[in-house]
Amino acid sequence: MTVLRALVLVISLTLVTAVGIVIQFALAGLGLPAARSFPMRYHRTVCRLIGLRIDLRGAVCEARPLLIVSNHVSWLDIPVIGSLVPLSFVAKQEVARWPVFGLLARMQRSVFIDRSRRGTHEANHALAQRLMAGEVIVLFAEGTSSDGNRVLPFKTPILGAAERAVRESHLAEVAVQPMAIAYTRRHGLPIDRAGRPSYAWYGEMDLLPHIWGVLTHGPINVSVALGPVHPATEFADRKALARALEAEVRRMFTAEVYGTPPRTETKARGKEDLAPAYRAGRA
Repeated sequence: MTVLRALVLVISLTLVTAVGIVIQFALAGLGLPAARSFPMRYHRTVCRLIGLRIDLRGAVCEARPLLIVSNHVSWLDIPVIGSLVPLSFVAKQEVARWPVFGLLARMQRSVFIDRSRRGTHEANHALAQRLMAGEVIVLFAEGTSSDGNRVLPFKTPILGAAERAVRESHLAEVAVQPMAIAYTRRHGLPIDRAGRPSYAWYGEMDLLPHIWGVLTHGPINVSVALGPVHPATEFADRKALARALEAEVRRMFTAEVYGTPPRTETKARGKEDLAPAYRAGRA
């Protein structure tokens, strides 16, 4: 039954993706506003088909622009996070060249970066431009994916984009919000430390066999916790910002995986929750 289920899911996901690509190309080609929100609807459909059940703690900040800084576990993170609000991701440059997945990433207007010093500088500029346009951008600050049992140290260079967006534009502020994602239950039963790496895609794992394995597992509960919003200029530099965000993401992740979830904001925070200068600049 697990193999049959996986085969049905592969066919269903292929059809949904093919139709979604055609629709998105048409919306983008016509310049319609729905081109921004359609990827979110696509991701919601993918989550339903796979059986990804999202347990949301808190809410996405309503202020724009918004930089969401998250840990990274699996390719599953993309449909999970992408289903929340219209947004774009920061992805490594090689993703743009992947068959199908690269096309999907480009259609979601992902910001592609390479790891060189020049590449980081160019990525900061591109990301700053997108933030200045008032968009929501998701950054996986670890720079890679984990085994699902921990949060890796955050990389600091790309966080400079928020600072640059404030420095080089009319923006009074950029909102930064930490996010923790954790895979917690399978068929309603808790996933233990040995089981979580089954959903994590990391190291030298091949993508297609991992996708097949996940599709045979059945319904999965994933916890998404959103922490308090910070103005990007609240901290002395990007290193201080990275340390604070890493601590908050690690706290939320640990609570979701190993203990009682912490109290988080239950209402969607807006510009009134940030600094007075930000309120004045966006009024």
